[in-house]
Amino acid sequence: MTDSTFLQRQWLPDRVATAAVGSPAQQAFRAAMAAIEALRAQLSTLRAAQAAMRQTYWRQVGPVAAAAVAARRALYAPLETALTDGHLSRAEMVQVTELLVHNAHSLERRFGEDEGEILARYAPTPPMPDDEVAPTPLPPAEPPTAHELPHERAAEVARARRQQRKQQQRATQAQAAETEGQSLLQNTKTAYRQLARLHHPDRAAQADAATQQAQTALMQRITAAYAAGDLAALLALLATSEAPTPSSSPEADALLRRYTAALAQQQAQLTQELAAAQRPVEDAPWSGTEKQQRTRLRQIKRDLRAETDYLEYLARQLQEPASLRQLLRELTVNELAGF
Repeated sequence: MTDSTFLQRQWLPDRVATAAVGSPAQQAFRAAMAAIEALRAQLSTLRAAQAAMRQTYWRQVGPVAAAAVAARRALYAPLETALTDGHLSRAEMVQVTELLVHNAHSLERRFGEDEGEILARYAPTPPMPDDEVAPTPLPPAEPPTAHELPHERAAEVARARRQQRKQQQRATQAQAAETEGQSLLQNTKTAYRQLARLHHPDRAAQADAATQQAQTALMQRITAAYAAGDLAALLALLATSEAPTPSSSPEADALLRRYTAALAQQQAQLTQELAAAQRPVEDAPWSGTEKQQRTRLRQIKRDLRAETDYLEYLARQLQEPASLRQLLRELTVNELAGF
């Protein structure tokens, strides 16, 4: 039996949550999981309140907004069909997938709709930080000219050194972020592989239909969590996979410390998401005075009617592969991310 199999079967990380006390590694892990759950709860509450506010506003707009939402949702079917009919190149399939994600984000951010199913299916894993940026070397010092005083040259060299230090600091931060991101990704892969071995639908091939359906649904949850880079969700699923006896050993504590360090990166990502969600939306249609809102409302209704007409035209065009390819080329030429 390999070490990884032993750890998997003898101890699962979040099972330590059932104990009142534990080793420092267990306590740190519990604190990391609790912090992530708290951030998730705050983010979920905030987004739900914002979505409710948007939905309330768009209900005031009336049938015009409902027609625009329906027209955007009508784009899903032809785009998803295009991904499976075999007529598109790999690059075109990537572009169509990006259009599906862009359309779902538009419905969520503009109208407060819940497009979680589409996003879970097509949204890519968050990108890792860029590679380290090499600092710009200091220019060689030149002797002052006849019209340049020594203190001016010294000030110029000092400015160049400050700029170099800033670049080096940014490069160090980028390298640290990349290292943390790689740690999160590696541990997410490890947890996903363990869960996939335990819950792959093939393992329930001889079971009854209800068990097979439950196994398939669970594997879909596991795959969605992995696609989203959600280590905490994978660890929570791993904890419910079997019922081992909690234990504290050097091997288990080392695994816990590794997971805790990776969870710190996920916690930082959630903190950034929460801060971004708390920022006010500039030029939101529900902002301003009552007169400004009425004026904006009339313009919005005109814009939504035009948008709906255009989207309905697009839905017809997307039925034909040649028309779809032409639309994809036009979007590329005009550097547009969505319809």
